[in-house]
This record gives sequence, C-alpha cells and structure tokens, in this order.
Amino acid sequence: MYRSKTCGELRLQDAGSVVTLAGWVQRSRKMGGMTFVDLRDRYGLTQLVFNEADDAELCERANKLGREFCIQIKGEVSERQSKNPKMPTGDIEILVKELNVLSESLTPPFTIEDNTDGGDDIRMKYRYLDLRRAAVRKNLELRHRMTILIRNFLDAQNFIEVETPILIGSTPEGARDFVVPSRMNPGQFYALPQSPQTLKQLLMVSGFDRYFQIAKCFRDEDLRADRQPEFTQIDCEMSFVDQEDVLQIFEDLARHLFKEVRGIELPALQRMTWNEAMRRFGSDKPDLRFGMEFVELMDQLKGTGTFPVFNEATYIGGICVPGCANYSRKQLDELTEFVKRPQVGAKGLVYVKFNEDGTVKSSIDKFYTPEVWAQVKEACGAKDGDLVLILSGDNANKTRVQLCTLRLEMGDRLGLRDKDKFVCLWIVDFPLFEWSDEEQRLMATHHPFTMPNPDDIPLLDTDPAKVRAVAYDFVCNGVEVGGGSLRIHDGKLQEKMFQILGFTPERAMAQFGFLINAFKYGAPPHAGLAFGLDRFVSLMAGLDSIRDCIAFPKNNSGRDVMLDAPGELDQKQLDELQLKVELRSTSSLQGSE
Repeated sequence: MYRSKTCGELRLQDAGSVVTLAGWVQRSRKMGGMTFVDLRDRYGLTQLVFNEADDAELCERANKLGREFCIQIKGEVSERQSKNPKMPTGDIEILVKELNVLSESLTPPFTIEDNTDGGDDIRMKYRYLDLRRAAVRKNLELRHRMTILIRNFLDAQNFIEVETPILIGSTPEGARDFVVPSRMNPGQFYALPQSPQTLKQLLMVSGFDRYFQIAKCFRDEDLRADRQPEFTQIDCEMSFVDQEDVLQIFEDLARHLFKEVRGIELPALQRMTWNEAMRRFGSDKPDLRFGMEFVELMDQLKGTGTFPVFNEATYIGGICVPGCANYSRKQLDELTEFVKRPQVGAKGLVYVKFNEDGTVKSSIDKFYTPEVWAQVKEACGAKDGDLVLILSGDNANKTRVQLCTLRLEMGDRLGLRDKDKFVCLWIVDFPLFEWSDEEQRLMATHHPFTMPNPDDIPLLDTDPAKVRAVAYDFVCNGVEVGGGSLRIHDGKLQEKMFQILGFTPERAMAQFGFLINAFKYGAPPHAGLAFGLDRFVSLMAGLDSIRDCIAFPKNNSGRDVMLDAPGELDQKQLDELQLKVELRSTSSLQGSE
C-alpha cells in the first residue's frame, strides 16, 4: 500500500511504530549531516529526518528532492528533540529508512504555503497547485461539511432531493441566459438555467410536497466579488405553506449551520420591511453589525439657511460617525472624493464636526446659524467628538444608496465590520415590480411567479407600482445570502401578472405555456427559497470573495484562465451546428476585456 498513515495524524503515542507515508515535499533543510523534509498531504505536515550517519546514500537522495516532489517514505516514528507547538504533529518526526520518488516536480510558479507569493492571476492559472495550499483547501472542506449538514437537515424535514435539467428553454426575463446550440435541431438553442424556478414549481404540481437540490445555476452577467457566471444554490420548494412556515424552517436551517460550523447560537431573527431597510440604511441588505443609522435632516436643513444645494434637495440625510471629529482636512477630502467616484455618484459631501471642546466646524458654516447645528446634533444623537456626514439629492432612494456606500466605507475604516460577528435578519414586503429605464416598463422585482400581497391585489388594476410582494430575503452582515417568495398558483392571477409585465397572451403561452397549463390541473399553494451556497460558505469562512470557496472559479472577465475558456470552436464543429461566427480581431478582443 502507498501509505499506512496520513501526514496529519501521527502523535507522540505513535513513537516506535513503523509507518509508510506519501505526499508532497513542502520544503527541505540540510543541517550538517542531517536533512529535514516537511512532507505534506491533505491532512497535514510531518517532519522527515534523513541521517547521513545511518545511510549516506539515502541522505544524498533526499538532498536532491525539490519542492512539490511527490514521494513515498517508510520509517520509524520518533519523539522530536525540538518540538514545534504550532504543528499538530510537532511532537514527532519520522526517521526515514526507505525513500521512493513517485514523481518529480518543476519548480512551482509560487510557494505552496498559506502566505504565498503568488498573485490572483498566477494562482488561478495554476489552480491545481493553489488547491494544495491548506488555506484554500480548508474552504472546500468547509463547503463539503456545510453541504452534508444541509442535506441531512432537509432530509430530516421530509425534503426530497430531485435533479432538474441543465438544458432548458430560454426565458429572457431577468439576467442574460447562457445559450447552447442544438446540433439535432439546427438554428435552435437550449439555455442553461438561471435557477430551477419553474421546474421546482412543476414538482409541486406533481405532488412532491417538499423538494430541494444543490443546484448549479448560470447567469451571463457582469461579475464582482460575490458573483460568478456559474454558481451553486440550495434550492428549495414547499407545498401547502405560508410565509411563516418557510421562514421558520430556513431560519432553523441557518441556526443549525451557525451552531455546527461556527459554534454560534443565532437569536430569533428580526424582520424588517423593504421600505424600512431603505429608509434606515439605504439598502435591502443592511449590515447591522454597527450603527450609523440614517437620519433624515430635511426639517433641520432645508429652508433654514442659505445653502442652495440643500434648499433645492428632495432628500437630505446624514450619518453620525462616533469619535471622528478629529478627522483631518486630508481625510475629509478623501471621503469627498470617495462619494464623487462614478461608482457612488454623489456630487459632494457636507461634514459637521462636533468637537470635544463643544465647538462646531462644518464645510458649510457660513450658510447656517449655530442654532441649526444644535438641531442637527440633537437629531443625529451626536456627542462632542462625533462627526456627521451629510448627502443630499433630488432622488431620495438614489441618495440613500449613496449614503449606504459611505456608511459601509466608514464601517470598514473604523474596523466595525468584524468577520467573526454575525447579525442576520429577514427583509420582507419587497415591491412586486420595479421600473426599468432600459425597457421603459415595469419589471418583476424577483420573477413573474411571485405572489402579490393579498391586501394589494386591487392595486394591480390601478397602481401596480405600489403592490407589495410576499417575498423575503435572508441577509447576514450586509450580504443577501438567500431569498424566495410565495408563488402564484392561480392561473388567472398569473395571467394578470404577465399582462402587467407587457406579455401578450401568445408570448406568455410561448414562453411559459408548460407552467400555465400545469396550473389547470390542481396546483397547490406553494412557496420556496434558495440560499447561495457559495456566498454562505464564504461568509462562514470570512472570505472577501466567493472565488476562494469554489474549486475552479472564473476571473473578473468570466474567463477560466487555467482551461483558457471560453475559446473558439473548430470550423467542423461550427459547420455541424450550422453556425456562422464572425471573429473579431485580437486587438478588439483585448480592448473589450
């Protein structure tokens, strides 16, 4: 056999036993007549000792071992003279008697250690080497553990795992689809699922009652740290339930995961309406690990002075930053430039320093009296030594979103977004529709199958923009980890939704006829939810990007730099698919990236 033990399991009680180990050379050191080699496998590190006095030829062979050589050794476990308390195996070493080089290695392009010298691009190109690093591997081990916990929890709740198709029909509503040409059906295309939404609803019509799937999903959209073109979600659907049933089960699932993975007891989660979240934090995924809640300052600052920007604004809001009245002019200028960046879009920033000595200093002092600043101080709950930052604009929601970005920036600067602290909540009562400037029409905030709040159904005919959805998001530390809704199961109400979204009956039937027809055969009331597995794992692991908990992720351009994908097809393949591809020049391709 290749090994009798792993490189992470030997302890002092194993001293005297003869073992066979196999793994990769982490590093080697020659000290006098002794050569020390750290051998690594998935389970840990073990120090090997080659003694020239015992076997000069064996020691000479050991001196030729390079980093990442794959080797097998046989030897005796011995107590170390100089123990290493930082290693689980630090009390022992192996006195090597036999060495077998299984395969040699080129010098790796970066060090295979926790604190590697490799940048993101080189590590993604050689991802198979990056995955040898314990810091990366532990993220995938966490992902595996969470997946097992999820499956066991849902199985105990009578959910059944069902796989749904990967090749489906395209549904242009929502994000862009990845499409797949069909050789057997020339000129026609499959789409890769953005989610198994309609399929899991059909399973409810089929009487499956409780379904789940660890589902691969695909969206052809711009990438960021928490988004990949392909991702995995914990997809669930239930029949004969209301919102309370769904929230209770999946709050219990979250509580189970936090306890088992992080040893944290989650309290009962608060619920916040979408309107309240936007008003207080400018976000439908507020980070509640710290304060700085928005304070509307229209009464205090509009029309009470001669500052034209505030007097013309439809919204003025501020945040109180504790203990930061000592910020320098340079620091305040940096914040002003931050909010003026295109990604934020504010035109400027107003600050008010409530100094420790009781004096007040503002960037717009000359426009307001001391009495006005006293009112601002009271409204914001500011104390001496605090700093108030204020934004304004002619669009309330847009300005709140800008203020939210500033709030999060200040949270980062002050170290208030502790990755080991978790504050979770439910956001409920989302708008059913949102206006699309691009489409110049109302679009479904989530998807066309979301149930309107029963109290708002009359508004579908008169003012659909005011209709609330029976929808909910699970938010943790400012991250939308999952979300779902009650579904429409009444055919006539579903037709009304399609009508408001601008679908003709013919188009609705062409795209969703399978679901419309299924609803004619006794569709049960049903609801569902999906957690983003990648986001959940990265949150638990304290990562800045979901890429670090995915085995083979794409880069920010959606490319797999290891496989060099996407790539061109051979002309023979294009001919079989009856596709004509107009290739852009190399320079234009580089320019687009």
